[in-house]
Amino acid sequence: MKKFRIMGLFVGILLLTNCSDYLNVVPDGAATLENAFSNRTNLEKFFYGCYNYLPNYAHPFNYPGHIGGDEIWFDVDNGMGNRSGGRIAQGQQNSNDPYHNYWDGANDGKRMWIGIRDCNIFLENVDQVPDLPEWERTRWKAEVKFLKAYFHFFLLQLYGPIPIMDTNIGVSASPEEVRIYREPVDDVIEYIVTLLDEATKDLPVIIEEMTTETGRATKATALAVKAKALVWAASPLFNGSYVYYRDFKDKRGVQLIANNDDPEVIRARWQRAAVATRNAIDTAHLAGHQLFEFQRGFEVMSDTTALKYTLRGCVTERFTYNREVIWACTNSNNEFQNWCTPKMYTNYPGTAELSATLKIAEMYYTRNGIPIDEDPYWDYETRYETRVDTGTWHKFYIGAGETTAKLNYYREPRFYAHLGFDRGIYELLANSDEEALVIKQRSGEVHGLVFQDCHPSTGYFIKKAVSFRIPTTTTGPTPYRFSIPIIRLPDLYLLYAEALNESLDTPDDEVYRWVDIVRTRAGLDGVLRSWEFSLVPDKPTYKEGMREIIKRERLIELSCEGQRSFDLRRWRDAERYFNEPVRGWDFQGAKLEDYYQTRVYFSNRQFTYKDYLWPLRLSTLMVNANLVQNPGW
Repeated sequence: MKKFRIMGLFVGILLLTNCSDYLNVVPDGAATLENAFSNRTNLEKFFYGCYNYLPNYAHPFNYPGHIGGDEIWFDVDNGMGNRSGGRIAQGQQNSNDPYHNYWDGANDGKRMWIGIRDCNIFLENVDQVPDLPEWERTRWKAEVKFLKAYFHFFLLQLYGPIPIMDTNIGVSASPEEVRIYREPVDDVIEYIVTLLDEATKDLPVIIEEMTTETGRATKATALAVKAKALVWAASPLFNGSYVYYRDFKDKRGVQLIANNDDPEVIRARWQRAAVATRNAIDTAHLAGHQLFEFQRGFEVMSDTTALKYTLRGCVTERFTYNREVIWACTNSNNEFQNWCTPKMYTNYPGTAELSATLKIAEMYYTRNGIPIDEDPYWDYETRYETRVDTGTWHKFYIGAGETTAKLNYYREPRFYAHLGFDRGIYELLANSDEEALVIKQRSGEVHGLVFQDCHPSTGYFIKKAVSFRIPTTTTGPTPYRFSIPIIRLPDLYLLYAEALNESLDTPDDEVYRWVDIVRTRAGLDGVLRSWEFSLVPDKPTYKEGMREIIKRERLIELSCEGQRSFDLRRWRDAERYFNEPVRGWDFQGAKLEDYYQTRVYFSNRQFTYKDYLWPLRLSTLMVNANLVQNPGW
């Protein structure tokens, strides 16, 4: 592989600071840098400072995967509609002043290039620290290499081709030396992979000090990110098959995203991704990572309720004893929980304003483990009508004798574990099933519309983002802090199944196996068994059908975890989904017949080919004429 050596001084241009502004920082900071590497104590602060540039996955508005897609909605007329994610969700991304601008560090975007620069500064100076034990020096260097690779990967997912910042240079660089170019996606991927391979060798197998080191990189973390990078390289957005990128070249004439019509080349990419993903899975297993299962203590509850605790706890239980989580975000998620929690408190007027869209409620399977429009035993045509619960099957899902939409009946366990809805049971850590809360959220009811700017936006609470350990006896919300997962085992299992399926002409037992592991934990039969009862029983037996099944399984299992928007973009499916109207129940309806009317809350996003890659700010392009804009902007 060619040696990548791009100079760190270009950060000034990338961030739209002129050369003199950037250079002025260096003399002022020289003493500070000298102090930072004078001893272990000071170095530790600089080391953790590199971690601070990670995107904040725990923030509902600042992380691009949460607000901005089509699964989490809000009232566009209040303050949330003006946040960067809200603007993007409404189709208002632009090149004059881009939202979620991680290139320049603006509009809820972090200064990612500064983070990469600081990683380089650390790596260039760490060896001079006199009192740092060698084992710790080795580990810290590996972690910072991991971070540098991840920062490049994160930028790649948003912008496609990016500069490669391998080393920093001194302040004597000429202006022309700083005007760097974006590098081809394939070169960026190779750089990321090489850096992660270097880091993996010296990273720990496990985190031993769980209370102080949660969120730090391990071998499994690095290999998981490597697997994801190679999956992106193989996926339709970047594998060379997208016609809109055929003429995407820089001013040198360098093709920035490959042109490729050879299916065997694409197959080879998927095969490489499959090998990397399996390696990540095996390493995670060796490190003790396994699917989470809720362990009952003093609670007396049904197996149905315990399964719901499992399917919610795999996200909301703390990393210290949730070994399903491979990598977690340690930032406070209190705000996210508060925005998703129903009104359960006597002195708190608020209620959840972040809601799952009706589309997401329809995405989950029926109790038979197949899509609602493929199940001949499920009444798809009348799903928006209502019915009263008169049987025993829904005893632990819907309040006894209550009336709700048919859409909420006879669904898979993840539907009930992940979403809260009118007259549905909302699990909190209680001593028995009898203490479970029944949601009542029609207008004027305890969990419904409070005032115009405080209401559940679509009718579906995001239960998955709220710990079942939060207390409800307090007068105001008291979130239970947990570390939001960045990567969980099912993410890797389903990536592996996807890569295997794309590597083969026809899916085999190994493809089914990894999907079925996820389904079995969710209380469902395996793929082949479930689709026997479908309107399209042969769907899992051919590549295209299994591809659709794997995609849907990912969208369900990882729903509302910040993953959907990224998957839909790499699959090039975002145009299909993001342009659909945002729908929900009429939260202003007080009567049954008024509440259960489907309402369109937004309908004119107009996502097109240009939106798959985010724009560079026009003024940034003016400062560095060697940078080219993404197609369509």
